[in-house]
Amino acid sequence: MRVQQINGFSGTVVLVLSLAALLTVLSGYVQPPEPDEGVGAHIFQLSIAALAPAIMVFLATADWSQPLRSARPLALPVAALVLAFGALYYLEHYR
Repeated sequence: MRVQQINGFSGTVVLVLSLAALLTVLSGYVQPPEPDEGVGAHIFQLSIAALAPAIMVFLATADWSQPLRSARPLALPVAALVLAFGALYYLEHYR
């Protein structure tokens, strides 16, 4: 497998995991509050934990001779993570 293919695959994994984290938090808004952590909390935690190695693989295989082009695929996952953590904060503190 070439480095570009690994980079593309890891970028896709980062996107999928960050969207999974966001959708998991958003699903907490349609469910009644639970007294203990549910399955959604564990899915969120696992997706965040899996993001660390995926991001490291993405950054290690990126072509840093063109830094803007290499970092551009991270824009949507970063936005999804900011929204996920913001929604989680609101869900935990104000709802």
